[in-house]
Amino acid sequence: MDQFTLNLIVVGATFALYFGIAIWARAGSTAEFYAAGGGVHPIANGMATGADWMSAASFISMAGIIAFGGYDTSAYLMGWTGGYVLLAMLLAPYLRKFGKFTVPEFIGDRFYSGTARFIAVVCLLIISLTYVIGQMSGVGVAFSRFLEVKASTGLFIGAGVVFAYAVLGGMKGITYTQVAQYVVLIIAYTIPAIFISLNLTGNPIPGLGLFSNATSTGEPLLTTLNGLLSDLGFASYTEQHDTTLNMFLFTMSLMIGTAGLPHVIVRFFTVPKVADARSSAGWALVFIALLYLTAPAVGAMARMNLITTIYPNGVKEAPVARADVPDWVDNWEKTGLLKFDDKNGDGLINYTSSKETNELDVNKDIIVLANPEIAQLPSWVIALVAAGGLAAALSTAAGLLMAISSAVSHDLIKGQLNPAISEKNELMAARVSMAVAIGVATYLGLNPPGFAAQTVALAFGLAASSIFPALMMGIFSKRINSQGAIWGMMAGLTTTIVYIFLHKGWFFVATTASYSDADPLLGSIKSTSFGTIGAIINFGVAYVVSSMSKEPPADVQELVESIRIPKGAGAATGH
Repeated sequence: MDQFTLNLIVVGATFALYFGIAIWARAGSTAEFYAAGGGVHPIANGMATGADWMSAASFISMAGIIAFGGYDTSAYLMGWTGGYVLLAMLLAPYLRKFGKFTVPEFIGDRFYSGTARFIAVVCLLIISLTYVIGQMSGVGVAFSRFLEVKASTGLFIGAGVVFAYAVLGGMKGITYTQVAQYVVLIIAYTIPAIFISLNLTGNPIPGLGLFSNATSTGEPLLTTLNGLLSDLGFASYTEQHDTTLNMFLFTMSLMIGTAGLPHVIVRFFTVPKVADARSSAGWALVFIALLYLTAPAVGAMARMNLITTIYPNGVKEAPVARADVPDWVDNWEKTGLLKFDDKNGDGLINYTSSKETNELDVNKDIIVLANPEIAQLPSWVIALVAAGGLAAALSTAAGLLMAISSAVSHDLIKGQLNPAISEKNELMAARVSMAVAIGVATYLGLNPPGFAAQTVALAFGLAASSIFPALMMGIFSKRINSQGAIWGMMAGLTTTIVYIFLHKGWFFVATTASYSDADPLLGSIKSTSFGTIGAIINFGVAYVVSSMSKEPPADVQELVESIRIPKGAGAATGH
């Protein structure tokens, strides 16, 4: 059986599974559409959260950015993992105790303001749409290679699949589909990693293989990789090259942005009790760790495999001729995601750090998907990775679209425009708004502002500067009032958006050549790191405005107290 047919069978089988689950778990009420009826088991919710969390950025792009960025890009691992711990410990249980469907609903009630709720909806829509662009572009990358279609065609196919099971099943259908998607993606990620680790180091555990000796040299794998990169003029893989300030701000932006992501927070509204929210958070960490502990090894080993493909006799010898490259180079060159430009006309693929002499351009998003072919693994493994990449992108896209849909139908239409809307009409509005969101996300995914992980990092910065401070102050401060929350969110979000647009050169076409992510505008702070500064601005503005205006009403202060401290606490000791 040829590879294309096998890919179709495996990917088609997983899609059939997702459709079947959506039909079985069809939402019949707004409670089931928004929060799966609040009856999801903690282990299932932890697995669904893992799939929701491990997006195209984690599955497809993270190992690629680590492969080409080395130590500096470890911030992605630290920020995303640390942020999830922050979310699980500081926010999730309290938000679940509050018992609302959405993040804007919590902000609106806590800050006793329809305006605050509306601002939160705007923040959520901007964050989620930015995030979903990365997922849809990841879908296009996976489809373009494994189903041999254009990336744009792949986007439309992926959008159709998400439409079928998300619009039909709502959160209930999405939850159980994500459980299946987690199983697919984790198997697809770890099996190739095990094979490649065995090939390069003889160790079947990729995380341990990363620190083992390479079988080709007898030296530590990372030492061998550093030597290869040095001979080609690239920066050392294991040394820090970014500024400490930018790396710190970037890590913090990812951490607090994680804790402010609406589509992850809403997962904790789907379990029966507050204790289940804590339990599902713990299970999610276990499921997430299986991939995140493997990603650094996948990145390093992929970079080594890439170099040894181009220089099979050693980097100090002549590179391979274009006519003699393995099939995987031809396969990915057809997609346009890997490009060869014979600048000197010698027919050889020169891969160097110099822009003037380098003849190979590799899109970072293809590394994980191309890994099985690079390592010459069996055809069924290649098909499995295709299914895993699509599962990762589609699962997170569905979660984000669910957050967008609930914000529009529940917070905007029911909460602001038509409070008397019937449940049937609200459910219809939710489905229509999700369909519209899918169309917008698909359109934006055709021209993303960067590769998947970079686009997602911008979304984290926006969440860090807007939603996270409002949630933290709403839970842990009785003094922050509605005016403070409103002006804080507006200040944090606006400054971050302006900095990103200036940095990326999106305000005026003429600035595109002047600004890039390598040339920060403010000191050494890049656009992906500015979320931390935006959060500080949000906290500061909210505090100043609140201190200059009336305290929140007594009932709101009691509400804040009741969220954090159970009734009767201290009664036994008289405190």
